[in-house]
Amino acid sequence: MQRSLVAGWRCLVCGAHVDVGEPLAWRCPNSSAADRRHELAVVAAEAPLTDPGLDQAEAVNPFLAFREHLVWDGFAAANGMTAAARAILLDDLDQRVAAVAGTGFRITPFARHEALSAELGFTTDGGVWVKDETGNVGGSHKARHLFTILAQLVTLESLGRAPWASTGRPDLAIASCGNAAVAAATLAAAVGWPIRVFVPEWAGGPVMSRLTELQATVVTCPRRPEDPPGDPCVLRFREAVAAGAIPFSVQGPENAWCLDGGRTIGWEMATQIARLDASGLDHVVVQVGAGALAACAAAGLRAGGIGARIHAMQTEACAPLERAWRRAADAGGADHAADRWAACMWPWEPVGQTAADGIVDDETYDWLPVVEAMATTGGGPVVSQEHDVLRGWQLVRDVAGIDASATGAAGVAGLLTLLDRGAIDPDQRVAVIVSGVQRR
Repeated sequence: MQRSLVAGWRCLVCGAHVDVGEPLAWRCPNSSAADRRHELAVVAAEAPLTDPGLDQAEAVNPFLAFREHLVWDGFAAANGMTAAARAILLDDLDQRVAAVAGTGFRITPFARHEALSAELGFTTDGGVWVKDETGNVGGSHKARHLFTILAQLVTLESLGRAPWASTGRPDLAIASCGNAAVAAATLAAAVGWPIRVFVPEWAGGPVMSRLTELQATVVTCPRRPEDPPGDPCVLRFREAVAAGAIPFSVQGPENAWCLDGGRTIGWEMATQIARLDASGLDHVVVQVGAGALAACAAAGLRAGGIGARIHAMQTEACAPLERAWRRAADAGGADHAADRWAACMWPWEPVGQTAADGIVDDETYDWLPVVEAMATTGGGPVVSQEHDVLRGWQLVRDVAGIDASATGAAGVAGLLTLLDRGAIDPDQRVAVIVSGVQRR
């Protein structure tokens, strides 16, 4: 029987522990409406990643390939599900997702991009390694985060332990008007689960059309005079969760389970680079909005023994993470950041305009694990000006040949900024994640 390598969760702020078998344990038990400054992190055994056979990557489902490392696997095992039943459930759920999305979860491409490396002046010893997530479920990495949340819900139903068995499924809820919204609505449609998507007043275009096709209930969220600072969509989302909705969120403090499946992207990168280039990676530049992508990629790479410097990229239009990094440094560094949440992280005002509008979250909700990853690897935040955002987008489309949005290409903008600073040498190996297809 395949064993689980996960013990549960531990809060980065107060140290509270949540057992791996605890159902519907989305947040730290000490988190409340009055004090939301808590975040659960995975407590996992140190165990090497198993190479899932990347020469046949198109046929490999990462959730099955890395199953024993998932919190979900430990949860299902602790609640009595056999290893065979766990594998069957994931495979069945993946097939249902594929019926809606046109693709199931598969290990996505990661390789040195020759043309982009040459364009940016890298030597043959160095280069730019691109992880292309645009062909993933929903056109981005976001569905990775949500899949393990959905798997827990379906597991409870399959075991006859769902608390809604007699009352009907509660709504899923998410605050997003971009890739996360599409991913959430796609997964919800795959299992026929009702979902409410909380969006800003200005939301529209192809994303809203896709949400309508997926039969999601869209809730427009104007700012109310009595609202506290922060995103009104997140405020309405929290109200819905308080009223009984399930937080189908890509923000760790709202639902830590999004940090479980999200780690698959880092696990893939770690095993792929080990097979393709034994020299590993020197730097990883990750675009940051709410922060879960950077947190998960860093955690997955660390589990795979990749010690690359992590650089979290935001735009000058909205850069609360860089501000938090400076505040934490003033207080003694990352080791003391959790004790100074209120002094380090608060909503950015006013939020400016940028083509990479998918990373203008006014708070970096998962800032603690990102700050820790940057500090322990010798990396740091990078704030890019708009000319780098536009240039990076153009490079991804015209040189790399990937039909990504400006948000999806924003990691390359961060790379451009670091190159201009002289922070990256041309003989070093740098990874970027391109995630977010251009929607029309």
